[in-house]
Amino acid sequence: MRHLEINDITKSFAGPEVLRGISLSIAPGESVAIMGPSGSGKSTLLHCMSGVLVPDRGTVRHGEDVVSSLNDTHRSQLRLHRFGFVFQDGQLLPELTARDNVALPEILRGKPRRAAQKAASEMLARVGLGELTGRRPGQLSGGQAQRVAIARALMGNPDVIFADEPTGALDQATGHEVMQHIVSLVGSLGTTYVMVTHDPTVAAWCSRRIEIRDGLVHDDRQLAGTGEKR
Repeated sequence: MRHLEINDITKSFAGPEVLRGISLSIAPGESVAIMGPSGSGKSTLLHCMSGVLVPDRGTVRHGEDVVSSLNDTHRSQLRLHRFGFVFQDGQLLPELTARDNVALPEILRGKPRRAAQKAASEMLARVGLGELTGRRPGQLSGGQAQRVAIARALMGNPDVIFADEPTGALDQATGHEVMQHIVSLVGSLGTTYVMVTHDPTVAAWCSRRIEIRDGLVHDDRQLAGTGEKR
């Protein structure tokens, strides 16, 4: 498994720097919550870590690969083959069934459709949706749709799951149910999990919490990872 190493990265968008020299090391299998006030740079940090954005200065490494130095094509391939993503709104394709949404990353990686659909059905069963594989996103509750997104992100056993406010559109009870599924699955698979959240009760499901303020690391501490605030 590969470490994720961030060394002195900065990022600006036609104005003051959003990230002002952040360095972090994330070990394989860690679950990390990134917190901070609005505009602190937490989502920008996540996007730089995952290769969606390129920092202006500094490096992002995933194992031996310097993600921040790869061209667009190679970064796209790295995201496809090594990373999984969960977004606040799920970003499921409305015309596809839950099974076909989950199978899509594997099909894009070259897996035969039937084998990808079989693997997708198995993954949906692991998030408690084995009876709903034929439903489309519009026929699912918010929590169910987000569990589909989690299943999709875990297809192909990626090294890292990046999640941007994965419970932000859910009520607290549903959000905690979703986090239970995430923590259970990434723990059993040994997957690294990096999440942006504004909610300390959601962050408490992770084993580490990093607080960003004004583009810098303000606090970095270990947590119990049990869903209990510390």
